[in-house]
Amino acid sequence: MSSRLDEAMRFHQTALNTRAYRQQVIASNIANADTPNYKARDVDFREALKGALAGKSGNLALNTTSARHLAAAGTSPLEASLKFRNDQQGAVDGNTVNMDVERSAFAENAVQYQASVTFINGLITGMQRAIQGQ
Repeated sequence: MSSRLDEAMRFHQTALNTRAYRQQVIASNIANADTPNYKARDVDFREALKGALAGKSGNLALNTTSARHLAAAGTSPLEASLKFRNDQQGAVDGNTVNMDVERSAFAENAVQYQASVTFINGLITGMQRAIQGQ
């Protein structure tokens, strides 16, 4: 029983972590809206969640030219799913941040994060009632 409970909670924890990471990426885009040549990025939530649940890491094979170089550490599955957004409207300074798109994505992700938290709270409340025999 506890393994199924742990598995269910692990899924929700991974989903919340993925949503939180996406929120950071979108916030970074908004913060760099006036930075010349900044390229807007986003996380494909579905791809990132699949990768995180499967335990995949985005290891990169790096060329080393010296034996004294440090070994490369693998990237997290979330970082591996980080993509550049398509440029919808070019700017003179090369910045691809569209504030309307970023605000919309930020609000949508925040609502989905809150919905996940509400779902988890309901799941825990149901389990508490079952344990107490109510």
